[in-house]
Amino acid sequence: MAEPLYRTHPLASRRQALAELSDQVDGLTVFAEEAVAAVNLRIDPTGPGAEELGRALGTALPTEPNTWTHTTDGQLVWLGPDEWLVTDTRIDTRPSEFEKELGRIVSAFDGAAVDVSAQRTSIRLHGSLARELLSLGCSLDLRPSAFPPGSCAQTRIGQAGVLLIALGADDFRLFVRQSFAEYLADWLLDAAEEFRAPAQISTNRQ
Repeated sequence: MAEPLYRTHPLASRRQALAELSDQVDGLTVFAEEAVAAVNLRIDPTGPGAEELGRALGTALPTEPNTWTHTTDGQLVWLGPDEWLVTDTRIDTRPSEFEKELGRIVSAFDGAAVDVSAQRTSIRLHGSLARELLSLGCSLDLRPSAFPPGSCAQTRIGQAGVLLIALGADDFRLFVRQSFAEYLADWLLDAAEEFRAPAQISTNRQ
């Protein structure tokens, strides 16, 4: 009888290194987040479908470019003039059912809902050094005045395309395609070396 297959987190092999970095560097906490249900939405933001969708999600669709808002159970992130990413963090939410639930709403208004839960994973980065670390590999102006809480952007960190979300003044979520997740984690670990104390750097290289 074949052995059952169990899903492994894309960053399972990097969790310990990220935890050690968080322990060793004051002002920096980095960790891999658990998977969430995620659906890509396409709908006319000016039509009745957007209003119906907003009622279901508990919030209006953000229409200002590069912004996001909270839903009842997750986030609603602007991706384009008629495109959003919505997440649901409830542990009992089945991605396929989430897709069907939203699909029933938007399909009545010539919209579309596609389950993209397996497309990306996310890394959480917060602390007083978070913006400085990200700025080492991102071309965006990440000063608080230019990228305040409530902002989001599709950009690059190093060579990885990410969806960068400002959750708070020094709190960020980085959605990244699963195939680039280990690269991004390694990039963060390498870029953060300059924040470690000299003794810690020497120990890590032994």
